[in-house]
Order: sequence, then structure tokens, then C-alpha cells
Amino acid sequence: MNIRVGFGYDVHQFAHSRDLWLGGVKIEHAVGLLGHSDADVLIHALCDALLGAANLRDIGFHFPDTAAEYKNVDSKILLKQTMQLLRSKGYEFGNADCTICAEKPKINPHIPAMQICLAEVMDTSTDKISIKATTSEKMGFVGRAEGMAAYATVLIFQSNV
Repeated sequence: MNIRVGFGYDVHQFAHSRDLWLGGVKIEHAVGLLGHSDADVLIHALCDALLGAANLRDIGFHFPDTAAEYKNVDSKILLKQTMQLLRSKGYEFGNADCTICAEKPKINPHIPAMQICLAEVMDTSTDKISIKATTSEKMGFVGRAEGMAAYATVLIFQSNV
């Protein structure tokens, strides 16, 4: 069995007049995240981790922020296409360990809904998707509540090798 690990990181700044999407779930908050797509920082980090593990470059290569078709796109679509790319190369998803770093809003109450949403999009079980939340103790751009960051580590495998 061929086992591979990938790491992803993404960051977006807060913006007024935007919805806040995290892990495919809309979260009520005074501001959303700025980006070409819906700026779902968690899904973007997860896509980068998956693509990196399979040596398929990165999210910007496959879904460039200069492409009109990705303007305001739902990031769940990007994740679904990432999973198709992964599986077309013979890989299957093992598990993910993700961390969202934000001062506000509180993320923990939304984690079960995010796990369910991501599992549906990825065609896997919620048990394979770990999501944690932390703050940056009021340090840096996250600590000043200027934006959010997300990290993801994934394991993928080829069972036919």
C-alpha cells in the first residue's frame, strides 16, 4: 500500500458585506472572509493538503483566482473536484486533521456540522475528519481579528500498489 501525507495552509482577511463560510457551513458573524471564491479558509487548506499529498500541485493551479468561473464559487465544489482529481490518480482518502485559528467567532459549536458537510462532499465518514479550533492568544493578524487561518494534514493511499 502506498501511503502519502499532505499539508495545507490558507488564510483570508475579514471583510464586511460577506458571508462567513467555514467547512462548507455558513456561520452567523458580523463579517465574512474576503476572497475570489466564498473564501472558505478550511476547505482551501484541505484542498491544498489533498492535492499536495497526491503531487497534484495546489489549489491555485487548479482553481485560479483569475478565472471567472470561480468568482464567488462555493468551495464545496472545489473540494468535490479535488476529490475527483485525487481518485482519478488512484488515491483514496484516509483521514484529515484540521485546525482553524480565529479569535472570533467561536468555532467549536459548528464543528459537528462542518464534519458532516465535509464528509458528504468527500464521500467519506465523519470519523475520518478531525476539526479543531484555537486562537492565537491575541497575537498577529489573527489575534487582532483581521482574519482567519486554517491548517490541514491529510493521509491518502493507493491500495492497488
